Amino acid sequence: MNDIKKYAAMAKLTLTDAKTTKATELCAALFESFDALADINTDNIEPMYTVLDMQNIFREDITKKIYTRDQLLAYAPIKKDEYFQVPKTI
Repeated sequence: MNDIKKYAAMAKLTLTDAKTTKATELCAALFESFDALADINTDNIEPMYTVLDMQNIFREDITKKIYTRDQLLAYAPIKKDEYFQVPKTI
């Protein structure tokens, strides 16, 4: 119960005694379920990164030129030489 009060104070929460008791009970139940998971032998189990049976779903990264520099610079409100000119930022 002291841990719940400490965490509540760190989060700047004001909990009544009833809510503190309820939170303590919920945390105890959660820790019990973690203890049950810790008892499972996972020595020869390969880690899973996803439960779905799929391989690399990303497309191949192929570059292709769609626009020329002149076409892109035609949309620039302000340009200097062959570049977009933007306001200075600090």
